[in-house]
Amino acid sequence: EDIHWLGFDWGDRFFYGSDYFEKCYEYAEKLIQEGKAYVDDLTREEMQEYRGNDAGKPSRPSPYRDRTPEENLDLFRRMRAGEFADGEKTLRAKIDLASPNMNLRDPAIYRIKHVSHHRQGDKWCIYPLYDFAHPIQDAIEGITHSMCSLEFENHRPLYEWVVTNIFGAGFPKQREFARLNVTNTVMSKRYLRKMVETGIVNGWDDPRMPTLCGLRRRGYTPASIRNFIDMVGVSTSYSVADYGLLEYCIREDLNRIAPRGMAVLDPIKLVIDNYDETTIEEFDAEVNPENPDMGMRKVAFSKELYIERSDFMIEPVKGYFRLFPGNEVRLKYAYYVRAVSYETDENGNVTVVHCTYDPASRGGWLPDRKVKGTIHWVSTHDAVPAEVRLYDQLFLDPDPSDDSDGRDFTEKLNPDSLRVCKNAVVEPYLANCEKNAHFQFLRSGFFSSDDEHTKERPVFNRTVSLKDSWKKQAVKA
Repeated sequence: EDIHWLGFDWGDRFFYGSDYFEKCYEYAEKLIQEGKAYVDDLTREEMQEYRGNDAGKPSRPSPYRDRTPEENLDLFRRMRAGEFADGEKTLRAKIDLASPNMNLRDPAIYRIKHVSHHRQGDKWCIYPLYDFAHPIQDAIEGITHSMCSLEFENHRPLYEWVVTNIFGAGFPKQREFARLNVTNTVMSKRYLRKMVETGIVNGWDDPRMPTLCGLRRRGYTPASIRNFIDMVGVSTSYSVADYGLLEYCIREDLNRIAPRGMAVLDPIKLVIDNYDETTIEEFDAEVNPENPDMGMRKVAFSKELYIERSDFMIEPVKGYFRLFPGNEVRLKYAYYVRAVSYETDENGNVTVVHCTYDPASRGGWLPDRKVKGTIHWVSTHDAVPAEVRLYDQLFLDPDPSDDSDGRDFTEKLNPDSLRVCKNAVVEPYLANCEKNAHFQFLRSGFFSSDDEHTKERPVFNRTVSLKDSWKKQAVKA
């Protein structure tokens, strides 16, 4: 599902490794007959002791290394028949006990494991190990290059040994690259699993998770992720991509394709005292100024509106150009209004702001009178209640997995990675969208309708804020 969502398809080339168990077994018998594999009776602990270590401890041969091919073949067939218990015997490749690469010191290629397989049932009680099965599967499927992360670099000689000694061909080849790392997040499946299982996040598709399903639910587009990967590139050196680059990529994409709309996340009421309470006007607004082909939409306007609580201050601070007593601002698309008074509740919180409007400023523009502030709004006439979830980076620390300071990664969580606005209001056309639709909420950021979204109960996730501190760096680079 994730791969298809990204825009890729494998046609009829969808395979299961377990379909090749029989071929793996046949190739194991071939190695035995050629004297290149033997059945060992050492326990796992004894085997580790005999193999030495990469710190200079030499290896020594297993007492069973020189069994004849006939004896090994008989024992291996009896292993398959289920005559031995788990761990009682192991099939090992006979390679090079003196190799500095531990993976070549007679690695195990088959173990006994009396468990059912989710696709093969109880057909098998011996299973090939990954380093043996993987190159065989690649060769059967016609893979030319098997791509893996850097930690498998010292496994490449074993991969090549299996291919050469079974197929004698030059392909497939294993090639390694650095794993994708991103600041302010963790990419380890072990860490991600821990966050899911301990309830730090709400599942693998939590919009804060760096999973494809999580990014999709947050509102990331396939194009933005593909572009991010293209910009990061493929490296054989350890590197970390800035989370800001990922945000830059989604902003660039959504800025072109996302319809605009007005949503008030923390509303207070704005009453226009000199506006007729029976009048409902409509104003034209571009769906997306960056893409005129998306056309226009109608925005309803009435005597009572909702505005953001942060757009009014009783005593403004320096540089504050929005509403305060006596100040004039532009209502987006509509009129100039001037604040004249306000009402508060018993706790002193502003609940209603009273203002007057200038009828001559229809359309929100008077060339001979400049105002410094423009604010958005939603008419109480058709405002739709909505829940808006403000997601942010899950970690404050750029490298959460670095435990050199003695702290576990779970101690570096951002306490504000999710804030929920339960009393938000939105334009009707925003509420009437389908799931996973993209929008720009004016002055707030880019948002996507959640999987839980319905027209009766709209739910939106913040994909990314409008602030783009990375763009200047990106353009410069």
